[in-house]
Amino acid sequence: MAFENLSKRIQKALKNLTGKGRVSEADIDQASREIRLALLEADVNFKVVKDFIKTIKQKALGQEVQGSLNPGQQVVKIVNDELTKMMGSDTVSLNKADHIPTIIMMVGLQGTGKTTTAGKLAYHLQKTENARPMFIAGDVYRPAAIDQLQQIGRELNMPIYTEPGQDVVQIVKNGLKQAEADKNDYVIIDTAGRLEIDEQLMQELADIKAAVHPDNIVLVVDSMTGQAATTVAEGFDKQLDITGVILTKLDGDTRGGAALSIRAVTGKPILFTGQGEKLTDLAAFHPDRMASRILGMGDMLTLIEKAQQDYDEQEAAKVAEKMRENTFDFNDFIDQLDQVQKMGPLDQLLKMVPGMAKNPQLKNVQLSDKQIAHTKAIVYSMTPEERENPDLLKPSRRRRIAYGAGLPLAQVNRMIKQFQQARDMMQKMAKGNMSGLAGMPGMDSPMGRAAARRMSKKFKKRKRKRLKHVKRFQS
Repeated sequence: MAFENLSKRIQKALKNLTGKGRVSEADIDQASREIRLALLEADVNFKVVKDFIKTIKQKALGQEVQGSLNPGQQVVKIVNDELTKMMGSDTVSLNKADHIPTIIMMVGLQGTGKTTTAGKLAYHLQKTENARPMFIAGDVYRPAAIDQLQQIGRELNMPIYTEPGQDVVQIVKNGLKQAEADKNDYVIIDTAGRLEIDEQLMQELADIKAAVHPDNIVLVVDSMTGQAATTVAEGFDKQLDITGVILTKLDGDTRGGAALSIRAVTGKPILFTGQGEKLTDLAAFHPDRMASRILGMGDMLTLIEKAQQDYDEQEAAKVAEKMRENTFDFNDFIDQLDQVQKMGPLDQLLKMVPGMAKNPQLKNVQLSDKQIAHTKAIVYSMTPEERENPDLLKPSRRRRIAYGAGLPLAQVNRMIKQFQQARDMMQKMAKGNMSGLAGMPGMDSPMGRAAARRMSKKFKKRKRKRLKHVKRFQS
């Protein structure tokens, strides 16, 4: 998980402050020291850490406490605000040209995932704006670079401009003419990289920039390289005046030093983050949401957006109706499992819900690919009648299912029991007018209204019971 180690350390440093009615200077000094060490171990730039800690201490000691917060909570708020500011405060989008096409020039060193990121960006634009991007293959040196881009283009059904030769500037200019003739909304130029910043690389990129005047020069950097990523960003920005950064491999970076340093050092925004290998694994970077997640306060907005992207509202309504009528069966269960799987690992989704990251009952909740495969094997070993009517599953049928799935009978019994418990829980929730939780279509839906009722005593009682069911269901 991104920032996992940093998140644990900072939360631990602030834990002793949140419950205090009075926070002394010694308390703030102690917390500041622990946060400073956490940031340095996360490979955050030293100067950035120094300025950050200085600001925290000044504000914590000199600012009046807001009426709704105790002194400890006020310190947490200050840390949250300063983390957000460090990463850029506002979400920044790509620059748009006055007329199509908008030109995006992808730059970076070799090995950062630049070509794959170009494909991810094209998919993102296609999905969010219904755009028609076109690739220009400008990396004529790396073996198979053009083949890789062509494969991505075929997968996304997007055009790619390529031609023989090594005159990259002329290739890009010809490709841009083609995009204008075809009326493509965006042109994404995949350029060559090097193992390190050198004069030849920078001259070629500068020539491309001078020839086509791109609206965006996007630097792709590997977040796992820590402060080295910041140094690379400084070098490219000095030569090309980049407009923004995309951080790749953030899902594998438990430290987070690059994300916390780049904006503070270069002044250039982080536009997107890559958090997986699939072309769908690209997300807009929201500094405020990332700060909230680092401090363990959840990220409901991102969770809702993921649900809106990956859930079909009509299907969600059908599932909600099935829950109310108690006709939710194993076919529906598999469909919902697939929907949740699209959104990402369950343990990561739960951490986006405020309070869940710190909940010891959900500490080890996870849904691995192996567990999902076993669950599907059990369901697919059932007859169509058994899937539609789980009450038919008597001991003799369960033994046959276990044999067909190649799994122990105890595991089959456990899965069926968990399904029944979950179905009963969902039916109770549906009767309580909380059906939006099944599909999570958005805040202007039953889920939004259910979220508004979370502060009621009745919901809190249900929530405690539900957490027990969830833990048993996913164990």
